[in-house]
Amino acid sequence: HIFFFQASNPGQFENDSDVLWQRGHVPETIVYHGRVGINTDAPDEALVVCGNAKVMGRVMHPSDSRAKQNIREVDTNEQLRRITQMRLVEYDYKPEFASVMGIKNT
Repeated sequence: HIFFFQASNPGQFENDSDVLWQRGHVPETIVYHGRVGINTDAPDEALVVCGNAKVMGRVMHPSDSRAKQNIREVDTNEQLRRITQMRLVEYDYKPEFASVMGIKNT
């Protein structure tokens, strides 16, 4: 099934392909192939939320232990040797990025 969402403002979208959403393969999901912006008309990532987001459930992240298996202790001396080989850097945010993201201390 394919769903089309039409803007309430005529002419806001040039054609139906600009607003194409599809039913996902997993039940109760929808898919949009492109970038989605909430409170922004210029999302520069897959999902950009300008404002607060409330999550009533869990947020899974690749570093979340619930997404891993075979977790085990490692040799501390070997890991310290690896750390001494790491490249450490300092940086400043670009002013245009800091401004858009509301970052005061760049």
